[in-house]
This record gives sequence, C-alpha cells and structure tokens, in this order.
Amino acid sequence: MAASAMAASGVCFDCGESVGATDSFCESCGAELTPLSVSDGRGGGARACDICPASRISADGYCESCGRKVRSGRDHEEIDLGIVAGVTDRGLRHYRNEDAMALATTGAGNGPAVVAVVCDGVSTSAHSDQASLAAARAGADVLLAAVRTGGDPLTASHVAVRAAADAVARLTVPMGDLPSSTFVSAVLQGDAVTVCWLGDSRAYWLADRASAAEQLTRDDSVAEEMVAAGLLSEADALASAQSHVVTRWIGADASDPAPHVVRFEPPGPGAVLLCSDGLWNYQPELAELVLPAAIADPLGAVRALVGFALEAGGMDNVTAVLARFPARAALAGPRPAPGGLT
Repeated sequence: MAASAMAASGVCFDCGESVGATDSFCESCGAELTPLSVSDGRGGGARACDICPASRISADGYCESCGRKVRSGRDHEEIDLGIVAGVTDRGLRHYRNEDAMALATTGAGNGPAVVAVVCDGVSTSAHSDQASLAAARAGADVLLAAVRTGGDPLTASHVAVRAAADAVARLTVPMGDLPSSTFVSAVLQGDAVTVCWLGDSRAYWLADRASAAEQLTRDDSVAEEMVAAGLLSEADALASAQSHVVTRWIGADASDPAPHVVRFEPPGPGAVLLCSDGLWNYQPELAELVLPAAIADPLGAVRALVGFALEAGGMDNVTAVLARFPARAALAGPRPAPGGLT
C-alpha cells in the first residue's frame, strides 16, 4: 500500500475515511498517514537554474535560458511537513551530495511529535553518500517507531544509532571500503527535545530572539578538542587544516560509536535547527540569520540558510532542518499534502 499523508480536511488520501489529527495510521484501511520522508532522490527537488533562477526549465531538465542542466535527485531536495522542513544541497564544489535527512511528524499518547535526522557522509571515506542515507533512514525509522509506541526518546536514541550503524555496515561495497557518516537527531515531543549526535553535525535551539539561542551539541572533532585543551581559540581552531576532522562517527572503523544524548526543556516557544557543517562552517552563530522566520516559516527559513551557504562559497554539501516547538501547538493548523516533498 502506498504511503500517504493526511489531508488538511482530516481524511485519508487512500480510502477517503475520516482520521484524527494525531493518527499515525488510518483505522479503516491501515494506510500510513505520517510516513517517513527521506532525501533519497525520489522526491521533487528545486526546479530552478543556479545561474538564472527566473528562467523556465524544460521537461528534460535544462534551463531554457542558458542551457545548463539543473540539479536533480539528491543534488537538491526539499521536504516540507509544515511544522518541520528541510533542505539539502550538493553545494558548488562537490560532484555529489553526501548529506541526507529524514523527517516525520506523528501522534502518540502524549500528543504530536516531530522526528528529524541529519547525516553527513565523511568525505574521506568511500561511499559516504550511501552511508549518510542509510544511517538517516534507519535511525529515523527507530525513533518514529518509538514515539508511536510510547517509548522513551533517550533510550530510543541509543537504539537508533545502533540501527544506523548496522545499516551502514550492511551496505554492499567492495571489500576494504569503510563508508562512514556523522549523525544528529532530534525528537520534539511534549515539553522536551531529545538530541542525539556523533560527529560534527549540529543541533541548535532558536528562541524568539537571537540572544536566547544556544548550540545543543558539542562537536566530536579535532578542532573542538584543541579548544577544550586550551591550545587554540575557537576561531583559530576552525581555521586550522584539521578543523573538520571528526573524532567519532558511524561506520565499520568507528572506535567509539556510543552517541551523546541530551534532553532539553525549552523555556518557551521556538525552533530546533539540525544542520551539517556545510552550513555552520560559514557562521557558527546562526540564530540571527533565521529568526523570526524559523518559527513562522520553517521551509522559507531553511531555504534562506542553504542559500546563504551557497552564496558564501558552497564549498561543502549543506543541509538544514527546522522544526517548530512545541509540536502540539504547531500541529493545530492544516496538515501537509501527500509526500511532503516540494
């Protein structure tokens, strides 16, 4: 049965029967109402030319003004689920996108919830694009299942990372290749946000004013270790040749796969941002770039963030995901149309 989402009118798209605002499955036909949305290249990407965005795009994917082939598949993808949205882009220097994201909204016993995962394939490893996609999908699947069954997000986060690691280990790659990826996830449910990570993909809390924003994660990187040891300032560490060398990751050669997991209780309304280093590398303090749009328009805000990274140089793949908090307040409005892909 094809996965679908619930219509704003409160009916199942598969059978037309009424469904509840926080239902995960249709009681009449069993269709999944809030499926996982993954940046696997099957959804709709931006159909615009990087050079002349106002121009028309032909049916076979070429700009009718300059003749360039526009991005497709995983090169650029957008997921819009209303209260949570994400954009991932190949950037301007890499030949493929090694970032991946997986998003979902669902209902549980204690109200609506959001699940989001961002993974950044380690570029020095082989098949890192496959690793990030496998890790994001597997990790988000576990978190979504836990939320739907009333599981503890803290415990589920550890299980999600193990599932992500298993998924990467099962990839069919030549012997000796060791695909690997970073991992950061967030579960927004009730009055708390549960964040889990390995590597240097980050999570931020963005309140209704920039001064109240904070970084929720601490990078597993050589740069972070140099700063913690007092060897370099943060600015000097980030400018060093080893700045983005990660010290923990998901992969067969990972020596310490145990993740960091924290529970954060926001003091009020706001938004959670997950992103790869292709974004925060250009400006670690991101709040001023997206507030207040992050709360009012998650998709517009992440589009702006990715656009900022591309304009700043686009040296790396870039992914940004924004989820409004609290989920129960945000889900009071209309639900997204099927698929959630724009």
